[in-house]
Amino acid sequence: MLLLKDKKKNIFLYILLFILLSTQITKNQNINNKFSTKINTIEVFGLSFENNLKISKDLNFLLFQNIFFVNKEILLEVLDKNYLVETFYIKKFYPNKIIVKVVKTDFLALTSKNNKKFYIGSNGKLIPFQAVKDFDKKLPFVFGRNNYKKFIKLKEIIDKSEFEFKEIESFYYFPSGRWDLKTKSGLLIKLPEKNNLEALDTAYLIKKDKKFKNNNIIDLRISDRIITYN
Repeated sequence: MLLLKDKKKNIFLYILLFILLSTQITKNQNINNKFSTKINTIEVFGLSFENNLKISKDLNFLLFQNIFFVNKEILLEVLDKNYLVETFYIKKFYPNKIIVKVVKTDFLALTSKNNKKFYIGSNGKLIPFQAVKDFDKKLPFVFGRNNYKKFIKLKEIIDKSEFEFKEIESFYYFPSGRWDLKTKSGLLIKLPEKNNLEALDTAYLIKKDKKFKNNNIIDLRISDRIITYN
């Protein structure tokens, strides 16, 4: 009888020891997962749900990499390829989470390439017309081939001038690097290859002068000379 009691007591101790050890192992496993430095979460904000998800998928190669050894060059390269991205901010949340905040590019104008229509972004990239939804703002059209970085620079000059960008209906780029602008009122301004800020301010003064109200072309291509005609 005493032997049976001892055996039951031993079995009880074994069971208790097993429970304690199992609990300890589970706790240690949770601690290891909690403090793992392997990336398990990538979150992207700033664009539409669809585009955020696309960028997130493009960054999936980072999953399970050590957060301390992320290759920043590859990360920047992936984000820079997306035509909707103007700028972005990357934040590491230790031990295993990365958040990417995207600032969307502004749509400045329309253009065509290979018989397809594109938006020109403020990041200097072409954005397929069909890829943009729910955007009905009327934008100027850019004619002629250029790398579109030049268009961004011209837009910056216009913003510094007396002209308002919204007054312009179309832009014409020439291989020499020169631009013509046509306003919504029908005025054509032929800019020189250089000193565009000065030329734009001159054209603005002429446009406002009643003496030239019947002229619809202002030619500023020749230095120190202003030509106006119908």
